[in-house]
Amino acid sequence: MEIPFLMPLVLSLLLFSNGICQSLAARPPVVNIGSILQLNSTTGGVSEVAIHAALEDINSDPTVLNGTTLNVLMKDASCLDGFLGMVQALQFMETDAIAIIGPQCSTIAHIISFVANELRVPMMSFASDATLSSIQFPFFVRTAPSDLYQMAAVAEVVDYNHWKIVTAVYIDDDYGRNGIAALDDALTAKRCKISYKVGFPANAKNSDLINLLVSVSYMESRVIILHTGAATGLRLFSMANRLNMMGNGYVWIATDWLSAYLDSNSSVPADIIYGMQGVLTLRPHTPNSKMKSNLISKWSSLSKKYNHSDLRLSYYGVYVYDSVWAVAHALDAFFNDGGRISFSNDSRLRDATGGTLHLEAMSIFDMGNKLLEKIRKVNFTGVSGKVQFDASGDLIHPAYDIINVLGNGMRTIGFWSNYSGLLSTVPPEDLYSKPPNTSLANQRLYDVIWPGETSQRPRGWVFPSNAKELKIGVPNRFSFKEFVTKDNVTGSMKGYCIDVFTQALALLPYPVTYKFVPFGRGTENPHYDKLVQMIESNEFDGAIGDIAITMNRTVIADFTQPFIETGLVILSPVKKHITTSWAFLQPFTLEMWCITGVFFLVVGVVVWVLEHRINDEFRGSPRQQMITIFWYGADLHLLTFISCIYVNSVSHC
Repeated sequence: MEIPFLMPLVLSLLLFSNGICQSLAARPPVVNIGSILQLNSTTGGVSEVAIHAALEDINSDPTVLNGTTLNVLMKDASCLDGFLGMVQALQFMETDAIAIIGPQCSTIAHIISFVANELRVPMMSFASDATLSSIQFPFFVRTAPSDLYQMAAVAEVVDYNHWKIVTAVYIDDDYGRNGIAALDDALTAKRCKISYKVGFPANAKNSDLINLLVSVSYMESRVIILHTGAATGLRLFSMANRLNMMGNGYVWIATDWLSAYLDSNSSVPADIIYGMQGVLTLRPHTPNSKMKSNLISKWSSLSKKYNHSDLRLSYYGVYVYDSVWAVAHALDAFFNDGGRISFSNDSRLRDATGGTLHLEAMSIFDMGNKLLEKIRKVNFTGVSGKVQFDASGDLIHPAYDIINVLGNGMRTIGFWSNYSGLLSTVPPEDLYSKPPNTSLANQRLYDVIWPGETSQRPRGWVFPSNAKELKIGVPNRFSFKEFVTKDNVTGSMKGYCIDVFTQALALLPYPVTYKFVPFGRGTENPHYDKLVQMIESNEFDGAIGDIAITMNRTVIADFTQPFIETGLVILSPVKKHITTSWAFLQPFTLEMWCITGVFFLVVGVVVWVLEHRINDEFRGSPRQQMITIFWYGADLHLLTFISCIYVNSVSHC
């Protein structure tokens, strides 16, 4: 009786155990991930140590991948030589790696992103170029904040200090150009602008950099944004110090390359740190945590183990460490969902005649889309904080530390967070639990020690030494010379309008070079419409004079507020009035007296016609009736006459 009942149970157990075996069998013993770095650079060295640190922690914990060992295949790709770095990276893509950590260079990242899309290999890159979007490159996963957010933070600092124009100095590659383009957009949103852009190649000579800095010193703006790499950036600071461009009046804002260099190097030469006193820089914000403290405590032994004992943990290392962990968590979910690792040849790597492109060793990761989906959905707390991607593929809650280089180190003067878009002295993680506060009144930074060891905020601009002389058009009038005219003796322009202009310039805190250019021959009044048109055609930089503000002129030129108020006026000829006791009779002309007499008789006749049949006073002899007519006519006109005299007397007074 029990055997039929036990048979289904045994079969179900067998099927269940077989499913478990198949699930376990789907997990390979070793999974390879790749890494493309420039190992001889500071960033590459820190990233290498961080990758090995993450692999040791992952592989030592059997609960992460359930027995699967994660292995890394590293490739040294040069960032300085774009072509060589591209070839090295393409050669590395021939390996069967299920994910790539890197590359660190935006130039190589652009090339490899196309390959990653074709081979369906997720690329966990910390390249900050904002144009590397998940829309064009769906397999590109940015595991560090984008320059889009960094430049928004820079623009916020510029606006906070009430500067309106900046000078941008950048390395002329994808990283530099696209970063400055993002800065331009962010400044425009704050009603600021880049007044001067100057780029330089990665292999620029010292003489070229000196010429660059000299051209910058001639410009109006004294707020300089430096977006470059560490090697060239340090050279620029050293040269700027020798050119006295690190003193009072200058503002230097370096992007996150400077904080990465200072964080990574255990001993910065004294002459280098001395040459950048007062500089502001940014660092991606990573909150303090026990995980971060543990990684810092064992970093020294790890860096010695992998021959980078002179490097300390920087934010690059933190993001790379979490990138490897993100791959591990995604792989675990990938295997749990039945994912398998297999590769197939790409038929599109052969031409129509059957020949090969010599790239046949590259293989497509068959289930790369599924692994990418798991990576996009990871949600854990890492060393850098919350590791979670938004809909656009960026890490949530990007934030930056605002740092002031001072003495032998750096001092944090505040934070910027995309959560509220404001500067604050409160750490961003303390704000995430509160509603976003977008009030500009809450912006605050600690005091800054600016270049020149001053705490007074620099004005941010000077009048450029190479500025052209302004040409000011001045009407050379024939009449009303009190407003503006040409002195025939000295040849200079004078008048009320000239005095207003010179007094206004005296109030400016900087000099303005100009010259007056007479417009007209002085024998007749010039046509002011033509003068305004010459401003539009850039023949004149401006004009001074009694120029009326009309509708057609405001279309082509801007006017100041009127400094001579005329108001509404009526023009009439001047007539001399004689004041006498009979002045009230002056408005009564002969025509008016005649008309008054006619109306005198008409009114009397009308009254007689209406009254003589019913009123006895209007009857009698013809002589008596004529006297009555004149009497009533005179009575009515007398009242009218008195009224006219009164009105005329009042208006005359």
